[in-house]
Amino acid sequence: MIRRLFLDHPESVNESYAAHALVAGGFGWAMLKGAAACFAHALVPALFTRTGSATIRRLHARLNRDPQRDGRRPDYEI
Repeated sequence: MIRRLFLDHPESVNESYAAHALVAGGFGWAMLKGAAACFAHALVPALFTRTGSATIRRLHARLNRDPQRDGRRPDYEI
């Protein structure tokens, strides 16, 4: 059970638990900042007009060019 919860997925993308925590945390932080910009944009449309879509493009590119994945697709979809 511990292996399934903490190790199987990181190993499936050629990462240690710690490396995966850093990468996933970085993605999460970027998504939180993008979400905050989107909410601000919803309230004041002139603000952050490109931030949400730029965040999505940047994260998508980062996910798909990760050299540790050896060209393999992640075992999840966004």
